[in-house]
Amino acid sequence: MIEQPYVYRRAELAEPDWTRFPGWARVTREEWESAQWQRAHCVKNIKQLRQVLGAGLSEGFCADLERDQRERATMSMLVPPQMLNTMAPRTAADEAGFTGAFYADPVRRYMIPVFSDRRGDWPSHPYASRDSLHEAEMWAVEGLTHRYPTKVLAEVLPTCPQYCGHCTRMDLVGNPTPVITKHKFTLAREDRLDAMLGYLKTTPQVRDVVVSGGDVANLPWPRLEAFVAALLEIDNIRDIRLASKALMGLPQFWLSGEVRAGMGRLGATARERGVSIAIHTHVNAAQSVTALVAKAARAMFDTGIRDVRNQGVLLCGTNDSVAALLDLSFTLLDGAGIMPYYFYMCDMIPGSEHWRISLAQAQHLQHQIMGYLPGFATPRIVCDVPYVGKRWVHQVARYDTQLGISYWTKNYRTAVEAGDPLALRREYAYYDPIHTLPAEGQRWWADRERDRAGSGLASLGAGLTPAAP
Repeated sequence: MIEQPYVYRRAELAEPDWTRFPGWARVTREEWESAQWQRAHCVKNIKQLRQVLGAGLSEGFCADLERDQRERATMSMLVPPQMLNTMAPRTAADEAGFTGAFYADPVRRYMIPVFSDRRGDWPSHPYASRDSLHEAEMWAVEGLTHRYPTKVLAEVLPTCPQYCGHCTRMDLVGNPTPVITKHKFTLAREDRLDAMLGYLKTTPQVRDVVVSGGDVANLPWPRLEAFVAALLEIDNIRDIRLASKALMGLPQFWLSGEVRAGMGRLGATARERGVSIAIHTHVNAAQSVTALVAKAARAMFDTGIRDVRNQGVLLCGTNDSVAALLDLSFTLLDGAGIMPYYFYMCDMIPGSEHWRISLAQAQHLQHQIMGYLPGFATPRIVCDVPYVGKRWVHQVARYDTQLGISYWTKNYRTAVEAGDPLALRREYAYYDPIHTLPAEGQRWWADRERDRAGSGLASLGAGLTPAAP
């Protein structure tokens, strides 16, 4: 047998034993598989986390978490039992090494970040910004981002069943934290959704709608079904994608009778009209793909929708290795029938430098995962470049690796550049994490920030549209 850098092994999916946690020692399978029970028992604070995990979680970890929530966190804590149960899945809470296993866990690292996870030198990049992709600047109506010529993003609500620490929409989604006051929609929900539908009915060049938020699993099902049914009535809409991390984080929702019946109705209408409906979920680690997740994905396929796809995010300490990416991709594909679709580079939001990787590392990972998966199921690693959009990491126009600045071009205009004759010739900058740069590059950035501080100017990160240096 030829020795290969990565060895494929198929593993049977299972649900980790939730009774290993003291707070769930008496939880029945019926309760566990209830979406209502899962929502009612989400962990929202340190007190609840300790009640579930018990004395095996050290005081030091709790203090570390409390400091992060006070000084760094851009997202409040909200973790469904389903997700918490996949953290340190092979370690009982009363084992001596539980806190260490919990600290090291790849899911914990992005769902329950602690202060010691963050960079002390560069917790945020100087060019980090709250709405790092400038989606709100491209709203055609409130909540409807029209960035690409034929595609729109409909943010139908600002909440999720779970909150990820690295959320790209941290300026809008979720509850406020001590360091972030969230923006709020000004229109009532019904007015916003009606305005979105009105725009789409009068904009025939749009054929593809991503229905997101937030997470569509938090919209009451009758309202979500009605919105998607209304999209199906618009002749020019050919693709509808429902964005829901809850397919992984709360599969019980997608397995409920109401949702399965409703998706069956939508799937039948879509087939009659030649429209594709897909679900896009967000899984970052293979251990998150459990038997219930696979069951939920199969249930959705049974409704007649076209596909279930994964859009993961590259995160240091979670999946920033060839083995982790391939393990996740094969587990999704073989275990749950979910298509490994994209891995995004983590967006440049405040407090994210400990998660982000350089463009060079992303290019290396893309190269190294090629050839193992079927071509149709090999995920593409993309950089979502501000004011440009998704670009495969090898599409960079030029790249200054010393300063960590990559330059990108685009082949379409957004509403922001409707009258800009140079939009298709301009280069747009994206920035590597400073700690990944060679020493000379790190000194350049440190000197630049020192000069700005000395002149009394605000940090570069306070601006939304910095020019490339």
